[in-house]
Amino acid sequence: MVLALGSIGWGAALHHFTRRGLAIPRPRPQFEHGAEAPIPEGPVLLGCYHVSQQNTNTGKLTPRMIDQILRRAKSLLGSDMNKG
Repeated sequence: MVLALGSIGWGAALHHFTRRGLAIPRPRPQFEHGAEAPIPEGPVLLGCYHVSQQNTNTGKLTPRMIDQILRRAKSLLGSDMNKG
């Protein structure tokens, strides 16, 4: 599981996976808060708005939203550990 903070982090993760030879699903997964993109033969990419002062002060990203994403990340990590 990879947690991407913001669209820049999302794009960088997809670029990294491509450089590593992993197939990126088509159409290319688009960033949004809470987006999940399972990468074949790779991790699940999970999107979260960047924890910036602008996003938190404007309410675009709330503590509840962060908690939900971190719970989902923990769940994904747990399922990855159970596969091995």
